[in-house]
Amino acid sequence: MPRLTRIYTRTGDDGTTGLAGGGRVSKDNARIDAIGDVDELNSLLGVVRALLLPDDPLGGILDALQHRLFDLGGELAMPGQTLLRDRRIECLESWIDELNAALPPLEDFVLPGGNLPAAQCHQARAVCRRAERTLLRLSRVETVNSVALRYLNRLSDLLFVMARTLARRDGGREVLWQKETE
Repeated sequence: MPRLTRIYTRTGDDGTTGLAGGGRVSKDNARIDAIGDVDELNSLLGVVRALLLPDDPLGGILDALQHRLFDLGGELAMPGQTLLRDRRIECLESWIDELNAALPPLEDFVLPGGNLPAAQCHQARAVCRRAERTLLRLSRVETVNSVALRYLNRLSDLLFVMARTLARRDGGREVLWQKETE
């Protein structure tokens, strides 16, 4: 049975949108801002994924992340639902540890760049941080799954390590910050 038979409904023409659990809210509602930021992050991960070869091991991680971000979006669209669990944070930490073990120690700040996949991953990291801030603001006025906040915090760490990994591929290198000297 198809979930959507029509793409446009015209119900949002008045500046409101429907939540999956029922009810309508303004499109500039804090919950909708959080959903939008998570959706933007998921879209950026799709771009990073599209830049990788189909059999790339990082691709599997990105695929899993996209599914979990869809879960988070579902949580946000259905207030009171909990889809993200603590074990997801442990999974992120495991990937961070595994990828970071293959990298040299960080001795300086890293500039976003190195190559296109790394730069896109850095952009996703920055959007992840924004999504985390947006979710934190929402949590001050409505109930939010605390796992979701920790998940986004850890996900931004993973995206940083993934960007470092991607920048060093195929003989590439990370771009390190050079402090201005007088």
